[in-house]
Amino acid sequence: MKISGAAAGGLALGGLGFNLAPVEARAQTLRIRWAKETTTICPYCAVGCGIIVHTARDGSGKIINTEGDPDHPINQGSLCAKGAALYQLVTSESRIKRPLYRAPYSDKWVEMSWEQALGEIAKRVKQSRDDSFTTTNAKGQVVNRTDGIAHVGSAALDNEECWALQAMMRALGLVYIEHQARI
Repeated sequence: MKISGAAAGGLALGGLGFNLAPVEARAQTLRIRWAKETTTICPYCAVGCGIIVHTARDGSGKIINTEGDPDHPINQGSLCAKGAALYQLVTSESRIKRPLYRAPYSDKWVEMSWEQALGEIAKRVKQSRDDSFTTTNAKGQVVNRTDGIAHVGSAALDNEECWALQAMMRALGLVYIEHQARI
């Protein structure tokens, strides 16, 4: 009974392709073998997961691969679904690459150049700042601030970028400066 059970088990494993004969192993050359590795932070949420971006060394800057950074203390190589799909965000053919503008009460988006978009943003920031700028408060103290503009920072920025951005916002007179990680 025992022998027939072992024989039946051996035949079943043999029928499934189980084989103890030595197998020749072959390694594939990875497409990221000669790529440049750059570490960055995931742009989606305020967690700040580390990502390794592999780019081509031919000078094109083409992204070959993205993956979680195993040396990063926050995510230790793991990524959520959005972070794991970051490669597709960068390489998608349907990615919007030029600024789009929709006029008030319009239902159509119009492409514009970066120069036009940045010029329009600067014009509107200046107009809003000029309209809401206060030089002195009710007590007559000099305050030089604007209450008409607020700024929310991004979790995708590092400390140095946040400092430079916050300094620029303070120079404009903003009082309401916040960061995504605190909200």
